[in-house]
Formats: sequence, structure tokens, C-alpha cells
Amino acid sequence: MGVTRLKRKDRKNKTTSRLEVQALKLATNIENGSRSAEPKNSQIAKNNAALDKALGK
Repeated sequence: MGVTRLKRKDRKNKTTSRLEVQALKLATNIENGSRSAEPKNSQIAKNNAALDKALGK
């Protein structure tokens, strides 16, 4: 059986829903006190500390 093409509306819905899911994944667990908060020995924390030190904060 051949591949069926989606109609334009369905293609748009597919793309939109995929982008919404991606945005939700990126936006979760950023509030303080979250169980998946950034560990204190992560590279991002080290980079932020080095930047603060370099800027004299």
C-alpha cells in the first residue's frame, strides 16, 4: 500500500503539536526547588561561578 500524504491542515497540526511538545519539554522544571534542579557540581554552575569571579561579583 502506498504512502498517503497528509492534507495541508493535518501537516500544520502535526508540526504545531510537535513544536508545542518541544516547548513544554524545555520549559518544565525550571522553578526553584524542583526535584530536577541543576546539581551544584554541574558544568553550568562552574561556568556561572567563573563568570561571577571574572566580573568581580
